[in-house]
Amino acid sequence: MIGRKNELEKFHDAVSKDRAQLIAVYGRRRVGKTFLVNEFCGNKYCFKHTAVSPVDDASGKKKKNLMRIQLQEFYFSMRTYGLNSEEPVPGSWFEAFHMLEDLLQKKDDGSRMILFIDELPWMDTAKSNFIPAFEHFCNDWVLARKNVKLFVCGSATSWILDKLINNKGGLYGRVTLPVYVSPFSLYECQEFFKEGGFRYDQYDVCRAYMVFGGILFAPDAPLKEEFDKLFTSQFSSPDELKRIVTILAGRRTGFSREELITKGPFSSGGTLTENLNALEKSKLIECYIPFGSKEQKYKLIDPFCLFYLKYGKDNVGKSSYWQINEKSPSVASWMGYAFEDLCFGHIRQIKRSLGIEGVITQESSWSISSETAKSGTQIDMIINRDDRFVSLCEMKFTRGEFEITSAYSIKILNRISRVQEILENKKSIQSVLITSFGLKTNAYSGRFDKVITLEDLFQK
Repeated sequence: MIGRKNELEKFHDAVSKDRAQLIAVYGRRRVGKTFLVNEFCGNKYCFKHTAVSPVDDASGKKKKNLMRIQLQEFYFSMRTYGLNSEEPVPGSWFEAFHMLEDLLQKKDDGSRMILFIDELPWMDTAKSNFIPAFEHFCNDWVLARKNVKLFVCGSATSWILDKLINNKGGLYGRVTLPVYVSPFSLYECQEFFKEGGFRYDQYDVCRAYMVFGGILFAPDAPLKEEFDKLFTSQFSSPDELKRIVTILAGRRTGFSREELITKGPFSSGGTLTENLNALEKSKLIECYIPFGSKEQKYKLIDPFCLFYLKYGKDNVGKSSYWQINEKSPSVASWMGYAFEDLCFGHIRQIKRSLGIEGVITQESSWSISSETAKSGTQIDMIINRDDRFVSLCEMKFTRGEFEITSAYSIKILNRISRVQEILENKKSIQSVLITSFGLKTNAYSGRFDKVITLEDLFQK
């Protein structure tokens, strides 16, 4: 299996323990959670169930009578694993889990019992009383048996965190192992492509990482409805959250909460805060404090959402759109921004290349508009370090070596000077270039103290 070594080791360690296990696996839709659990368990379960998606594929709306549908499918899963067909369909989740207990009790011979409930959050429909029933099942049966190992999985990250891992009620402290499944790094993507027989170099893997290209634009594109499904499958108020994400996509550095309210319209009450927290927990947006500021900002960081809202939303079904526009100035400019996002997602590799893996740091972009300063200034990434250094990182996604011109050399010096003014010379400045294939040597190449290339970003 590509990548998931740490996750597999955690699974093995937990399952080997002589105690009951409640293992919560969560992460973004399509990140490979179900595949990971199935591969580890070898698809050998005492019981497995996959909840029904709340989204009606035909209309994109929520299904009707969803609680009844979920109970009925849960019943059929129990029949698959040996429930007497004469048993009636349960009318409540308490009844359903009692039926499951009876079924599993008959199977329990003291050997290891592995259970798997996939997309658990989908089972928690409105007014279903699912959480109390699941709590009782875990406390009364699962966690009372050393040989039982229950895996639960969900794409609704905020639900898994709030209702399960950080539960303050009957499930408080009951999750024995939380496992967040993150998207692949560049190195893992490269290994994945090799395994699939694709012969891409690092530049092409990088482009694929930043952009999902042709999968959006064909009329029958597999992911043309993925943006809507990403929200309807995870959140109870998908339209409100999509509106927030769409606004955040309009500015690279993001917006403060107050700016979002004016852009909305959104109320200034708790609902907006809850929605922002849900998006942040789902790793779709990020809350950060820009360098030299005390005001929090929220920015969109999910590569697929960024690309879809920029190019996919209005061009789905135009089969030749991407092929025609891929090399346009607009796309080239966008790729530069996408490369910045990619670099922020590979901070660990950047810090390793700088030799500061063990140093505590804070990373952010930084910009001052020309309205508030003598001239506008922007730095793609500032790494504020606890070793009395600040690394100023410029990012350039190019098809060959990057060449510094005289004018660009002056910009670099001005940016260093501006940061030194803010820091009052309390920290030393390191100028860093992060680019595709390195820096072309000329009279100005000494402006950068360190150059990081794709080779560095593709570190394991």
